[in-house]
Amino acid sequence: MADIKKLKRVNKINAFALNFVNLGFVLNKKRYQKIDAIRGVALLNMIAYHAMWDLVYLYDIECSWYQSTTGYIWQQGICWTFIFLSGFCLPLGSHAIKRGILVSVGGAVIMAVTWIFMPQSRVVFGVLTLIGSCMLFAGAFEKWLKRMPPLLGAAASSILFAFTRNVNDGSLGFARLDMIKLPESLYANILTAYLGFPERGFYSTDYFSIVPWLFLFMTGYFVCRYLRNRKIMECMKTSVLKPIEWLGRHSFEIYMLHQPVIYLILEVIFRYIVVKR
Repeated sequence: MADIKKLKRVNKINAFALNFVNLGFVLNKKRYQKIDAIRGVALLNMIAYHAMWDLVYLYDIECSWYQSTTGYIWQQGICWTFIFLSGFCLPLGSHAIKRGILVSVGGAVIMAVTWIFMPQSRVVFGVLTLIGSCMLFAGAFEKWLKRMPPLLGAAASSILFAFTRNVNDGSLGFARLDMIKLPESLYANILTAYLGFPERGFYSTDYFSIVPWLFLFMTGYFVCRYLRNRKIMECMKTSVLKPIEWLGRHSFEIYMLHQPVIYLILEVIFRYIVVKR
């Protein structure tokens, strides 16, 4: 009898171990390593950009190319990549509402800390606030979004993004093409700034409103839905460079911490090394 009980106990342990291994396998199987790698590269790119921002605007280092069109293209490339990838990755996971709340809280923390301690460099409605809001939107309307054909959704979202790209500046249009001037009454207060219509005098060093950026996020969402069951996604599961993939998997935590770390490093360099020279 004792042997039977022992055998049952061993079987339970083996079953638990097997389930644990299988769970790890499933999680690894579902992980799209190349997407993590792309996100990791974008993260390193963003860290480099923000380090340059600190050097130029906090430590008065002259860098004409950074403040030119070249710097703007660099910044926009990073932003477009992150927002598109955030939308692309949403259908690959679950609990969009919970994830949206977590990211939105992160955005609120950054907004509060910068407004209190760095008012001249405050972040109001930054990229985390945007991505969190987009996740909440997609989670709330998931049932209806799934009914839309992915190609139609991607096309409509990308067209709307292009058409509303200049909303923050008072018109509908893209880049230097201003097609329709919008009424000034839309640009009324802090709430309209969150939606995409900033009032006169509104200031933020990192500003991403719902319009137009929600449409770029949704473009990524629909592109993923279109590609999800195709062979190209299978290729995304193979590993390319594990350290970069690790960065991509922990992009939220790194984003929350990278600016204080960069500032601390630069402060040490300029206070204790550069000054002594």
